[in-house]
Amino acid sequence: MRAWFIATVAACLFAIAGPAGAQESVRIGVLKYGTVNWELDAMTREGLDTAHGVDVEIVPFASEDASTVALQAGAVDMIVSDWLWVSRQRAEGADFTFLPYSTSVGSLMVPAQSEVETLGDLKGKTIGVAGGPLDKNWLLIQALASRDFEIDLSAENEIAYGAPPLLAEKARSGELDAVLNYWHYAARLEAEGFRTLVSGTDAAMQMGTDGPVASIGWVFRDQFAEEHPEAVSGFIAADQATKALLATSDEAWEALRPLMKAESEDAFETLKARYREGIPGRSAEAEAADTAKLYELLARIGGERLVGPSPVLVEGTYFTGEGNGG
Repeated sequence: MRAWFIATVAACLFAIAGPAGAQESVRIGVLKYGTVNWELDAMTREGLDTAHGVDVEIVPFASEDASTVALQAGAVDMIVSDWLWVSRQRAEGADFTFLPYSTSVGSLMVPAQSEVETLGDLKGKTIGVAGGPLDKNWLLIQALASRDFEIDLSAENEIAYGAPPLLAEKARSGELDAVLNYWHYAARLEAEGFRTLVSGTDAAMQMGTDGPVASIGWVFRDQFAEEHPEAVSGFIAADQATKALLATSDEAWEALRPLMKAESEDAFETLKARYREGIPGRSAEAEAADTAKLYELLARIGGERLVGPSPVLVEGTYFTGEGNGG
């Protein structure tokens, strides 16, 4: 079973939580149509939240910015965000902290019949990039191309930044030679015959990490964990149980079909497979160590515009339980 935080986090939290009491409420802000809804739907549908002493309330938002503002204002208890944002907030005095949710990351996709076989073959091509010029996968892929092929992808290509669904359509229509898109858009393209040239995880590992690093995680305040330890420990247990269910049960995925809006059976199966691949399976220590390495690399590439005032991952970015000093 994938259990990177069972021993190090959940055990610690249960130890400080004391005897179980009434159901603890956890308000989770999510993008209205985001893939995080799949897991939360499975969790609440199967009663895995209440089974672990928590009552999960899903609060939908139209944008990531809106969910972030809600967390900062205390309107929700948790959101899903990335460790770059958490570290930057901690560097500026906030007490947000991070628990890995998924290692699924974006991929640079090319059509099945494309002559492009390596990053070096992209010179002079048109590349679509979701997430903007400071997207961490894009920065890593550029660094890899520069190191291995001595090309500057931004300077030597036409780069089209845009919304993920628009870029996916442009890739299908042949307007783009390659597209770097979020994992679920890449999975849908894969189901249609596109192939992966390089993923964000590929790039990170080739640039020095020892394994996959979670791109996004559950984000909440240290204060929330201190004041509601049973809510956090219960949610961690419910999240782990839900991931175990989705890793093994095809029946659980059938119930998610309406949310997934898969265009075909191939798309459904590919989305399921890529989600399962993204379930974190490494130890907390290994994950945090690799994230620190990746952060320092990104700080050198993207500078303060990307990471904020700290050139290193700020202490406490990864939640470790009592004291949260990790």
